[in-house]
Amino acid sequence: MRPFTYERASSPAAAAEAVRRTPDARFIAGGTNLLDLMKLEIETPVHLVDVNGLKLDSVEPTPEGGLRIGALVRNTDLAADPRVRRDYGVLSRALLAGASGQLRNKATTAGNLLQRTRCPYFYDTNQPCNKRRPGSGCAAIGGFSRQLAVIGGSDTCIATHPSDMAVAMRVLDATVETVKPDGATRIIPIVDFHRLPDDTPHIETALEHGELITAVTLPKPAGGAQIYRKVRDRASYAFALVSVAAIVQPDGSGRVALGGVAPKPWRAEDAEAEMPRGAKAVAARLLADAKPTHDNAFKLPLVERTLGAVLAEAKG
Repeated sequence: MRPFTYERASSPAAAAEAVRRTPDARFIAGGTNLLDLMKLEIETPVHLVDVNGLKLDSVEPTPEGGLRIGALVRNTDLAADPRVRRDYGVLSRALLAGASGQLRNKATTAGNLLQRTRCPYFYDTNQPCNKRRPGSGCAAIGGFSRQLAVIGGSDTCIATHPSDMAVAMRVLDATVETVKPDGATRIIPIVDFHRLPDDTPHIETALEHGELITAVTLPKPAGGAQIYRKVRDRASYAFALVSVAAIVQPDGSGRVALGGVAPKPWRAEDAEAEMPRGAKAVAARLLADAKPTHDNAFKLPLVERTLGAVLAEAKG
């Protein structure tokens, strides 16, 4: 790990300004992803700004009937919150599927959204990776791609987004609240928060340099049966090959988002009109533009089967 300087921020705006004035600075909270990346010299920040003392760790009701989740709320606390378990069950289930108990105790809401890919070529600094070193190429394309994207990728990157929580947030239509270095605030719909790779896979979110997440807001509960199902190579502490977050209403209508298949949580609202017709119709619309490789083509039928299991569970 390379040497770095460190400071504790006194306010959200001060934290944002501290990162803005140093191009290679990073925020640190739980550090469950960042510290690993620093040890491997994938991330090499020269300055860390500790945001743990900013009191962004509460879950509060909103006037509209939803919940406002502070950026520093730990995954364990969020999954166990009675209001989340009662009204946003898909989120609680996704969090509990996400990692070991020790990691959930440290990992934060904002950090979970900002996780970087677990593509093996991203983690191997001897391999070219446009996400790690822009313009160097993508070793995953033409390489071993079993875990990687079947949709939403580009000619420069086929990495997947690793977060379980983000998939649930996408199906719940969450919004992300931020503060900029000048103190200005912004609200970003979750659909616009994560970016597809296109020609700039190293730019992963809509955040500007120095912009700090302060909260994630959930709208009024959608009701219905809320289910998160994750298919992985082993029963725990593994990232999704395919995951499905769904909200299914009694009449068969609803919402669905996928994890493990794309560079961002994958949802296509037009596919949700097909939900009363069943999993095959929904999956066909969700994955209409899929471009699987030889290694990961199995994900296409796996999405359909996993979604079918979710819909069957929703019907009881």
